[in-house]
Amino acid sequence: MATPDFILRLRKHVGHEKLFLTGVTGVVIGDGTVGDEGAVLLHRRADDGAWSPPGGILEPGEQPAEALVREVEEETGIVAVPERVASVVTGDPFTYANGDVVQIVDVAFRCRPVGGRIRLDEDESLEVAWFPMDGLPPMADRVLDRVLRAHENGHAWFVPAKGSGQEGPT
Repeated sequence: MATPDFILRLRKHVGHEKLFLTGVTGVVIGDGTVGDEGAVLLHRRADDGAWSPPGGILEPGEQPAEALVREVEEETGIVAVPERVASVVTGDPFTYANGDVVQIVDVAFRCRPVGGRIRLDEDESLEVAWFPMDGLPPMADRVLDRVLRAHENGHAWFVPAKGSGQEGPT
């Protein structure tokens, strides 16, 4: 999984310091034409071997929905259309093996597949498959939460402001 050029340029100036980046996650839900009805498109990531919905980092000036469509097709071969924002969450800081630190604000979208065929992106994906909701492979809680929120038909979810008295939309 290659580091985007703009991040390599930033790292020349900031070293391993924390970078705040915007990421997107595409929870693509099969419609019976592409993918089984209600099944979720997942890929096993080449960087850590974990199952997750496809996604990635926005390039400078790129809109989140554009980045999402690009990432889903690059990683899985499936062409998807974002239908709604499912969640917006800032993840915990993460340190890569080389010492680079990032913290990502992730915008997860519920998506509908409109074409393409599953194929491996040998750079970013080890496997790609559709999974029924009652047969999801093990994945990190933060990733599973994005899948569950996208599968619901509610409003976009976010962590409520402290002291607001809100529990967050459902």
